[in-house]
Amino acid sequence: MINDSKNEIVEIKHMAFAVEDIEKSLQFYKNFIGISNDVEIQDMPKSRTRVAVFNIGEVEYQLCQSQDHDGRFNKWIKERGQGGLHHICYVVKNLEDSIKTMIDEGATLRECKACKVTGKHPHPEGFIAFLDNEVDNIEVELMQVYTEDELEKFKSYQGI
Repeated sequence: MINDSKNEIVEIKHMAFAVEDIEKSLQFYKNFIGISNDVEIQDMPKSRTRVAVFNIGEVEYQLCQSQDHDGRFNKWIKERGQGGLHHICYVVKNLEDSIKTMIDEGATLRECKACKVTGKHPHPEGFIAFLDNEVDNIEVELMQVYTEDELEKFKSYQGI
């Protein structure tokens, strides 16, 4: 049970997996898990990442492969010796309040590698921030999903 008054976490937005070979990983999910053959791999030029996004039930999965040898996901894989669950993105009601609460509890913020920003900043689906505190080698991302008006304003941030 989540203590809603403390951290304002609403739900899991997505789980992102670092993979070495996105085509191979995606084929596994198509063959053995039964995801749609319509799932496509997208290139994200700003972060130099290839991403495949799909849902299993209510959970969004992201398979993420760095395009550069020293990219974010490749570094993560090298440090751990294999791919796997890279981060979980949690939806929060108010990102600024959640950040303050978590910092008061001892958390620190991490720079977003794609945007070179630490703390709250815009992304295609909402305002995000990364914690510098990993739990069992899994990074934590927080997201305040945009309202309809905010989404219109920030559509120009596509490609992150």
